[in-house]
Amino acid sequence: MRHEKAGRLLEMARLLASTAEGLTLDEMAERLGVGRRTVERMRDAVREVFPQLEEVDDPPTRRFRIPSGLDGLFQAPTAEELAALTAAGDTFEKQGAQARAAALRSLERKVLSATRAAARRKLAPDLEALLQAETIAVTAGPRPFEDEAVLQAVRDALKALSTLRFRYEGGSNPGRTREVTPYGILFGRSNYLVAAESAEVGPRNWRLDRIFDVEVTGRPGERPAGFSLQAYADESFGIYQDDTYDVVLKIAPEGAEDALRWRFHANQSVEQAADGSVTVRFRASGMRELAWHLFTWGDKVEIVEPAALKAMMRQELEAAIRAHVRN
Repeated sequence: MRHEKAGRLLEMARLLASTAEGLTLDEMAERLGVGRRTVERMRDAVREVFPQLEEVDDPPTRRFRIPSGLDGLFQAPTAEELAALTAAGDTFEKQGAQARAAALRSLERKVLSATRAAARRKLAPDLEALLQAETIAVTAGPRPFEDEAVLQAVRDALKALSTLRFRYEGGSNPGRTREVTPYGILFGRSNYLVAAESAEVGPRNWRLDRIFDVEVTGRPGERPAGFSLQAYADESFGIYQDDTYDVVLKIAPEGAEDALRWRFHANQSVEQAADGSVTVRFRASGMRELAWHLFTWGDKVEIVEPAALKAMMRQELEAAIRAHVRN
């Protein structure tokens, strides 16, 4: 068996061992980037090596899984995988995300402790070389608040489908006690709890650094069916949720190369004109954050639409000018 073919089969086996409910043939084909016939042959080959492969009826289809997992012999990490895990922990730590950094450090120790001694010795030189040759460039910006107790309470409420009670030192009535149904957490420049005080009002963002005396109530607090945290986040350019607009930006030819590699929004469309300029279109809220970002593009960007974004940019520029001409 050729090396690359054996590697693909092992990759499939790991996928099937990592899922509790199993994967359909279509799901396997999508994750492995192969066709239906190919994935059927791969499944049959995996069954020969791992006879514990199970088929689970899930009408109108079937799912496949390896419920007992794989022996550690097949699970040894590579130096690149461990270096990426270490780098992710370093990134979180430098951003001030201590709770998530600690979780990755713990995972790293578990992976290493589950790796056979001979494999660890073989990995050590390559891992050391990669760790010394790669580092994280820390960019200027706020350090997001990440209190482990607050995060744990939110996660406990999400897992238990319970409401959450806390004192909120923000909004129009600081210090008021709130009881909300948590929908999820948004990590970014600042970290936010997405939650609703009532289903009629819908979700809003609550800054985690303004949440105190948090408590999981134990009362039912299930988020509505069909709600997608990713779709909710994609509605905004950044974190702020307000009116939604169709945004059209024109990037000058001298900024086109950067624009073609830049993601302004998850659902953007990009067109390059014959003169070399680039037009970017997307639909989003959060015009203030978008204006802040566009300022970094200088004269390389022109706001075509909406008028609200043009007005916001003018307001921000005028405020900055006033602050710097007072003396």
